[in-house]
Amino acid sequence: MPLSDNELIINANKGDVLALEELIYRYDKKVLRLAIKFTGDSDDAKDIYQEVFIRVYKSLGNFQFKSEFSTWLFRITSNVCITFKRKYSKHNHFSLNDEENSAYVSTIPDDSELSPENLVVNSEYGSKINEALNTLSPNQKLSFLLKHLEGYKIREIAEMMNCKEGTIKKYLFDAVRRLKIQLEKSH
Repeated sequence: MPLSDNELIINANKGDVLALEELIYRYDKKVLRLAIKFTGDSDDAKDIYQEVFIRVYKSLGNFQFKSEFSTWLFRITSNVCITFKRKYSKHNHFSLNDEENSAYVSTIPDDSELSPENLVVNSEYGSKINEALNTLSPNQKLSFLLKHLEGYKIREIAEMMNCKEGTIKKYLFDAVRRLKIQLEKSH
């Protein structure tokens, strides 16, 4: 029977490198997938991924078991994404039509094993949606991605982003309103 996240954390904090590797392995694809969706750039996503797991490695001894490990991990991921976006805001626009990015995204298996064809039914819509997502603030975009693409509940997103549920609801409301306006403009 596989060890729980908490058992792996305890073992990793005792110096068990394999326990740390197993913990990272359980979540690495989700972190990378979220980083790609957030930044729209595979190289930036790799930088975020690396920074997240460096922080996990350095801070694991401070994990206090007050929340699930996944919540703590995605709080770190959220912070790194938002900080990265503010520091290194590029005007790169992620396109699912871009061969490099679509090939890269397709190499990261989703839990539901969606094929690239299922992810992008209509490449024109995919492009318009990506353009609309790029108009959102970092907090709006991250809230939207965590809720609608990763399936987290508002309570979980609030904990990950270290803010109140009402704030997340406001981010989501504003994001949906803005996306609707942007998509209507391009229609």
